[in-house]
Amino acid sequence: MKFAEHLSAHITPEWRKQYINYEEMKAMLYTAVEEAPSMESADPDELTRHFKSFKETFFAYCDTELKKINTFYSEKLAEATRKFATLKSELSLAMKVAGKAKPKLSDIMNTQKKNVSARKVQDLKLAFSEYYLSLILLQNYQNLNFTGFRKILKKHDKLLNTDQGAKYREEYVESAHFHTNTDIGRLITEVETTVTGDLEGGDRQKAMKRLRVPPLGEKQTPWTTFKVGLFSGSFIVLFCAVLVSAVYHNEEGEDLRTTFKLFRAPLLLVEFLFLIGVNIYGWRSSGVNHVLIFELDPRNHLSEQDLMELAAIMGVVWTLSLLCFFYSPDLSIPRYFNPIGLVGVMLLFFLNPFKVLRHDARWWTVKVMWKCIAAPFYYVNFADFWLADQFNSLVTVFVDFHYIFYFYFVGADENGGDCCSGTTYIVSKSVVNCIPAWMRFAQCLRRYRDSREVFPHLVNAGKYSTTFFVVIFNALKTIYKEDFASQDFDPFFYAWFASNIVSTIYAYAWDIWMDWGLMDSNAGDNKFLREEIVYSSKSFYYFAIIEDLVLRCSWLFTHFATSSGQVDSELMTSITAPLEVFRRFVWNFFRLENEHLNNCGKFRAVRDISVAPIDSSDHGQIIRMMDDLDGVFNRNQKKKPKKQKEEKRALLGRQYSDQVSISISGLSTPSHSTPSGTPSTTHRGSDRRFLQPQAARFHLIGNR
Repeated sequence: MKFAEHLSAHITPEWRKQYINYEEMKAMLYTAVEEAPSMESADPDELTRHFKSFKETFFAYCDTELKKINTFYSEKLAEATRKFATLKSELSLAMKVAGKAKPKLSDIMNTQKKNVSARKVQDLKLAFSEYYLSLILLQNYQNLNFTGFRKILKKHDKLLNTDQGAKYREEYVESAHFHTNTDIGRLITEVETTVTGDLEGGDRQKAMKRLRVPPLGEKQTPWTTFKVGLFSGSFIVLFCAVLVSAVYHNEEGEDLRTTFKLFRAPLLLVEFLFLIGVNIYGWRSSGVNHVLIFELDPRNHLSEQDLMELAAIMGVVWTLSLLCFFYSPDLSIPRYFNPIGLVGVMLLFFLNPFKVLRHDARWWTVKVMWKCIAAPFYYVNFADFWLADQFNSLVTVFVDFHYIFYFYFVGADENGGDCCSGTTYIVSKSVVNCIPAWMRFAQCLRRYRDSREVFPHLVNAGKYSTTFFVVIFNALKTIYKEDFASQDFDPFFYAWFASNIVSTIYAYAWDIWMDWGLMDSNAGDNKFLREEIVYSSKSFYYFAIIEDLVLRCSWLFTHFATSSGQVDSELMTSITAPLEVFRRFVWNFFRLENEHLNNCGKFRAVRDISVAPIDSSDHGQIIRMMDDLDGVFNRNQKKKPKKQKEEKRALLGRQYSDQVSISISGLSTPSHSTPSGTPSTTHRGSDRRFLQPQAARFHLIGNR
């Protein structure tokens, strides 16, 4: 692997701009050689002047890069030193509370001291684990930058047939602070010793298992790749068999509307899982740190292939269940045992309490789901409101599970007919329809309670409240349909139509301006977008803007298609529901990109975990600090036109004198201005970090 690829694969995404600009320096070298006068026709003095001018430019650029790296490294090292002192202080306090001269903190769990709980011990272990990860990232930053300088200077000497690059490396790079400093290695050793001796009772193997850092470039095993391909191929073949069976196997009395509603929800979940896997692949390949944003354990989390494998397996189970449903008379299996059996298998897998089959990931999901259900009573993290947003696109799943409950436990006609059409069913269905919107509505109210910010939280709550009006008027329109059948004017229909229009415009505007942070007036060359973009092509963004609008208006297409009698309503729902899941899949890319850019502005690469108690007098001050404008730095600077070749040629003809402005923001630094004194702008939709009153931990909270 070439070094440029190795560097790109192993950098810390949030620090991307603080690494050596290896590609640019390599391009400068090749441009200098290409633009050099021909040795046969040019005057030797002209050739000498050309390379002399280039060397001055190149080494001035090296000076700037070296200064940038030294400054950033020094800032992060100072931050790491302060953090370690804080953790040691917290550890010493816990030992003092335990009442031992030289205690092992693992013994604290067996003490009866009410001030030291098992939760405190676990928080300390997690804090040291995250801190250790930050040290490894900084050590990796050291090594990658030194290797980058060594390789680019070696390439310089090879292309220009000189030894000035080697001399520069010996004189400046090898004596640079970021290379000669050994504090990181010392801190790593001290953390290992502390965790082994004080947190794990002297068990070094157990301590190193806790501190283990995953490979910086995630690789999948061939066995995992094989399983994904095997189950995906099986699902495609079986799905084709399902389509053929649906066309040619239609027994008398079989109602396809009922079949749609019994099997649609599991298929939507399969689609959702697979697309989340694609999301993770896109985030990882583009450098969007979803592990940090969701505050996952960087040592133990699902990869994109794990999710795709799970989706493919569930897809195979779904197709087999549906085939058994079609051919149940031949198999002597009760026809309607298959749908409830399928739901039972999926629930058994998800709620399985044993520590098998991705137990940690399932338990994390269950905890987040519970926080969504009990939204007003829990502090809201990014993962909480993100999952609730996913539920808003899976509302058909909620409604179909409600139908399944009615079908099996309330009493339904197996021989067709719309048996679930009474007022009680319509009202209960409407309540279920509102559950996802209620989750987000309650979360917005909770976040307003914690932050006292009308915008964006109450304004965002207003967006979700429009869903309640849509559902209420739709229920009234259905219940009183016969009363207004002979009249030209149906007030409930027009109220439903108007509320749908308001809801669509409200939600779409919020998607573009707040969730994605687009339509920035300072976007520069990225017209209608924002100045900073992560994904490689601007066409992705323009496609998403149009696609989101079209799919937000799917209710309008459904209304016109079904009201004219051209398409059955359940068939239209079976078409629009997967499209809504796809819309959310696209939304996820840009929502997390927006959050990632905010983390880049703070150079935040690991979770900031603290277990130190905080005085009530300090609480208000920290809240105000966190609420101050803060966001991605260097956003006020106009982007230069992307005319790289012309710029490189110009570099060869003039003395390099421009200095790069570097914005450094420590995690604990309350400053909110760039080094030049220009206030940094807050990125729309970016998340601020608020202090949870119950624990001294800063959580990543997103505006939606």
